[in-house]
Amino acid sequence: MPDYPRLNFPAVKLRISQRGEQMTVWDPLRGIYLVLTPEEWVRRHLIGFLISHCGAQPMRIVQEYAVAMNGSPQRADVVVVDDRARPLMLVECKAAGIGIDRQVLAQAVRYNSVLGARYVVLTNGLTHYCYECADGRYTRMDRFPRL
Repeated sequence: MPDYPRLNFPAVKLRISQRGEQMTVWDPLRGIYLVLTPEEWVRRHLIGFLISHCGAQPMRIVQEYAVAMNGSPQRADVVVVDDRARPLMLVECKAAGIGIDRQVLAQAVRYNSVLGARYVVLTNGLTHYCYECADGRYTRMDRFPRL
């Protein structure tokens, strides 16, 4: 198994297997195996945390959520929707070795200008930034919100 870092999330049980030259991880939400990349390692842990600690319902978690930006298709890493399928939380995941900087925040804010989620989260698995958006203003939160 690749040597991925211990993240700043509670441990999650992952089904990892070797497929030819690649390591893969089972995605129970989509029912498929995905190539295990450093970013996917973070995404699997983040999703496990949202379900086990934030109250997110698995059926309301959408990965690779389509965002139309000026006619150009983009994808948000994870979006949690409310009971009316409206975006509630937008999450941008980066690999543990990638810093969370102003560019990452700017990307999430651009996506959220289209989606209108109440919460925006940026994480590389080691550092997490959570924001609440109200009236176009982003206020930093000291913890993940309950969903």
